[in-house]
Amino acid sequence: MSVVRLGGALKELRIHLCQTGKQSAGVRDFIQKSYVNIKKENPNFPILIRECSGIQPRIWARYEKGVERSTPLTNMTAEDVLNTIKQLAK
Repeated sequence: MSVVRLGGALKELRIHLCQTGKQSAGVRDFIQKSYVNIKKENPNFPILIRECSGIQPRIWARYEKGVERSTPLTNMTAEDVLNTIKQLAK
């Protein structure tokens, strides 16, 4: 797994997912496989994980001056989720 550096203009990531929904399976897989490594590489960076029953999985990125971007994670694989985070971090 490649290193993901978070910071710079990116100030916070929020990941919303359903604990049981099929559409969130890749997000749950990503959290199991990659979250700990990303957190180790970025110990002071806020990554918030919010679980809510029946919602569509989505990631929110907050940047400088309160600018936010959000991307749906519906039916993505764990690798797709990681690539989405890398894109948001650029």
